[in-house]
Amino acid sequence: MKAFIAALLLIAAAPGPLAAQAIVSAQPTLRTIPLRLVTAARTYRLRVEVAATPREQQIGMMFRTQLPRGKGMLFPFASPRRLSFWMENTVIPLDLVFVSADGRIVNVAANAKPYSQDLIPSQGPAVAVLELAGGEAARMGLRPGDRVEYTLP
Repeated sequence: MKAFIAALLLIAAAPGPLAAQAIVSAQPTLRTIPLRLVTAARTYRLRVEVAATPREQQIGMMFRTQLPRGKGMLFPFASPRRLSFWMENTVIPLDLVFVSADGRIVNVAANAKPYSQDLIPSQGPAVAVLELAGGEAARMGLRPGDRVEYTLP
C-alpha cells in the first residue's frame, strides 16, 4: 500500500504526461469573450478565454501545446497592482501583455521562455494580463499605450 501511495505522489509531483493530464483535466472549461486590441495602425479582434478564479489563474496555459492566432487567455484582477507571472509548466513561448485600469498596455513581455520560473513583472500597476502566442504582440505591433478593450460578464 505504501508503494502505491508513493507512486501516486510521484506521478502527481513529476512533470510529464500523467501529471499534465491531471492538472489540465482539473481546469474547468473557461468562458470566452471577445477582445479588441487597438493600435495606431489597426484594430485586432480576438476571442479569449477568461481565467477569473485563483484556480483557473494558477493553471492558466500550463501544458498546452498550441495557441492559435486570434486566441488568447485573459487574467483579470480586482484592483490595480504590480503583477508578476512565470512560465512554470508552460510548454510554448507566450507574449504577456500587461493592461492598466484604463485599458492601456503597460508593457509587453515578449516570447516568455517555456518552463521558466523567472518572474515576469508588469512595469506599473495592472488589472489584467493577456497571454498571446509568442511573437503575436510583435506581429500586431503592440506597444505601451495601445488599448485593450473587453467587457467581463
